[in-house]
Amino acid sequence: MRGRKPKPTALKLLEGNPGKRPISGQEPKPPSGAPTCPAHLSPTAKAEWKRLAGVLNGIGLLTRIDRAVMAAYCQSYGRWVEAERKLAETPAILKTPAGYLQVSPWMGIANKQVELMTRLMAELGLSPSARARLAIQVPTDTTPWEWDF
Repeated sequence: MRGRKPKPTALKLLEGNPGKRPISGQEPKPPSGAPTCPAHLSPTAKAEWKRLAGVLNGIGLLTRIDRAVMAAYCQSYGRWVEAERKLAETPAILKTPAGYLQVSPWMGIANKQVELMTRLMAELGLSPSARARLAIQVPTDTTPWEWDF
């Protein structure tokens, strides 16, 4: 399929359907509820999962079938944190046994994980630009501190 990727109905509804195009009622509706955190994730990845899953599920952007993309994002986050910790412990430029200078392998790992995270953040609505496109309709009968996200 060519052109832009279709936007999920949940995002269209959160934005208030600014294009006023008809919303298809034929999009599959996955079961609601937050997915369970996979056991294979690193401790840092699990902490990121716990930080995001409830919030994303609360605004309707995460369902049980989104487990894999959320796990991939969290694992990339965990690897990025590990690489950044290693970079803090070791120099960014290393000298090889032959006397040449080379960039630390941890730099490449960190950069690759940030690249993966950025792609996945767009899929999950986590990037600043993705949030800027959302105009969440806030219930008028509650005050902001009572919102249950």
